[in-house]
Amino acid sequence: MIRHPERRTDHEIELAVVIGKRADRVPPHRAFEYVAGYCIGLDITVRGPEERSLRKSIDTYTVLGPWLVTTDELVDPSQLSLKLWVNGELRQNANTRDLIIDVPGLIAFGTQFYSLMPGDVLLTGTPEGVGSIRPGDVLRSEIAGIGEMTTLVEAS
Repeated sequence: MIRHPERRTDHEIELAVVIGKRADRVPPHRAFEYVAGYCIGLDITVRGPEERSLRKSIDTYTVLGPWLVTTDELVDPSQLSLKLWVNGELRQNANTRDLIIDVPGLIAFGTQFYSLMPGDVLLTGTPEGVGSIRPGDVLRSEIAGIGEMTTLVEAS
């Protein structure tokens, strides 16, 4: 749901990494030991002057799905195709191999500052192609090895 319809709100497709056990100060080579699985993450963002974490944490702005793919089903998240369409128009088309920080690096980095707990979700960042969405838009997102989901954008 779009909470601030007078402001630009953008879509961002990302790989969502779900933590499976408590992780603290994890070295990159052990990072996958702490992952329960993966899903599609839509990191919806309202643009504006507020701190970025506020603009990304609005109710309903983090969409996860369509299900959790466990690490025995998806062993290597480093070369997954990510695609997002808005009303049938392809807006984002990228691959996890192009992430600035890969999954092990993200877990290692984050756990140097705080502990991750089972069920915590890390979003990996988004490729180019971020664009605005409006109430009535239909988002179709797909990550290879995980699946696809459709999300209807509504006004709050």
